[in-house]
Amino acid sequence: MPSLEQSFSKLRSRLKEGAGLRETGDDPVYYLIFGPERMMEVKRSIRKWRSRLEQDGWSVHTFSIADAIHGALQNHPLRDIWLHEDQRNPFDFENINATLAEALNSENTLDERILEQQEALKQEENALLLITDLEALHPYTRIGGVESRLQGQFEVPTVILYPGTRNGEYTLSFLGIYPEDGNYRSVHIGG
Repeated sequence: MPSLEQSFSKLRSRLKEGAGLRETGDDPVYYLIFGPERMMEVKRSIRKWRSRLEQDGWSVHTFSIADAIHGALQNHPLRDIWLHEDQRNPFDFENINATLAEALNSENTLDERILEQQEALKQEENALLLITDLEALHPYTRIGGVESRLQGQFEVPTVILYPGTRNGEYTLSFLGIYPEDGNYRSVHIGG
């Protein structure tokens, strides 16, 4: 398994090479894959990585999945009802998680927020979107579903920091606990 620094160096090279991915029909989406046990190491490296990407000429913008989920659930019209129900049965985690997952998935909340970011950045020269905090998706959903629904709509190069395991060229396991999924269509680096 490559070190995080080796994987990040390869990512930088792929970003430089892949500026024309849209001409080939592929979305400019890159997964930087790392073992879940390295999440804290990755979080400590983000500022340094952003700086290196900026030295490469990128205008780096960060999109936190955790912040997006928090904002979506905090402002959801059913939030007061959920809180009332939670008071009646505060330890029914299965039902609570199912309700929150439905709210995030049925309304494509994350999809819309990522598209909003793409739209806001597409006119900016050398914009790059860095998606962080994927672990916040557990147990609600996985990023592969979001990427699949947004296929063909990524115009800004997007790097997804993916905590999980890799088996072969395209098969990933989110957090190393979900079943392996070979439906990711992006460039995979590391893992």
